Amino acid sequence: MKNKEKTCSKLYPSGIGGQAVLEGIMMRNKDDYAVAVRKPDQTIEVDIQKYKGLTAGKKILSLPFIRGVFNFVDSMVLGIKTLTYSASFFDEEEEEPGKFETWLLDKLGEKAEKVVMTITVIFSVALAIGLFMLLPLFVADLCERYIPAVKERQVPVIEGIVKMVIFIGYLLLISLMNDIKRTFMYHGAEHKCINCIESGKELSVANVRDSSRYHKRCGTSFMLIVLVISIVIFILVQTKTIWLRYLIRILLIPVIAGISYEFIKLAGRSTNPFVNMLSKPGLWMQKITTKEPTDDMIEVAIKAVEAVFDWKEYLRENGIELEEDRQKREQEERVLSRIREQHVEGEGSGYNWKF
Repeated sequence: MKNKEKTCSKLYPSGIGGQAVLEGIMMRNKDDYAVAVRKPDQTIEVDIQKYKGLTAGKKILSLPFIRGVFNFVDSMVLGIKTLTYSASFFDEEEEEPGKFETWLLDKLGEKAEKVVMTITVIFSVALAIGLFMLLPLFVADLCERYIPAVKERQVPVIEGIVKMVIFIGYLLLISLMNDIKRTFMYHGAEHKCINCIESGKELSVANVRDSSRYHKRCGTSFMLIVLVISIVIFILVQTKTIWLRYLIRILLIPVIAGISYEFIKLAGRSTNPFVNMLSKPGLWMQKITTKEPTDDMIEVAIKAVEAVFDWKEYLRENGIELEEDRQKREQEERVLSRIREQHVEGEGSGYNWKF
């Protein structure tokens, strides 16, 4: 049966989210997360861990429009950590640690991993800011300087166009890589699992296969919303001073991330037609970053979900009758029916049945 590529009608937000890793899926539910990986020998390894995050126990960091920045950092940290874990199953041979790794281990011991993780996150954030924030502005400034037809007020518009070209071009380029293609297939399996549950279906390979691979709470949608909101803000906030333009871009990143996070969070639990309309571009972008998974990929995704989320209890709480519950109910009804029949027969034969 052909998959229906549309957003599922939701019950209530399940609260689970995740990401694709190398030959696997990470699923997170509150402080618990699980990584399920299809190993080279075709068995599935599931690792369950806890991750509290930066906002845990800090009310001020959990406030709307503030929490978005810290949740974004948490996602990056957990994403890199789980990607590293999944990659460990596919190392062809153990390499001797380099001089820098040896030095870190000698100086920091067990803290070396956290230091490397921090450096990686900082580098990743800096690269993203440079590629999607500062480079487009640099191109727009060059256009203003060397193309007479370009006026100052047009700089944010050109900047926005360049941002979109870089973003879409980047996604299209990496989607050509074989490893990324398989990761995008696992990404599709992740979305399908969540959509399957949130549309009231039992978590089976057949039901997951028939669910949508698009989800409004996807990281792809978040990145697109970040770009769109940044374009709107920088059209409204303009300055003639070149160096101040770059400073404003950097200083407003937390504001942009905070607004974008709140929108994605709202979209994930809303069925409002206007919100759905605003979510459409993000879903269209997922045509690039998600692909139809194979059944064995779906099996991995199901393992990751079941390790951290009781989907049966979730469906029951939302008034969905499971197949096993239906069979049990029907069996009980058949037993009661036989008892009633025996009771009627007993009365007809003169016996006095009491219950």
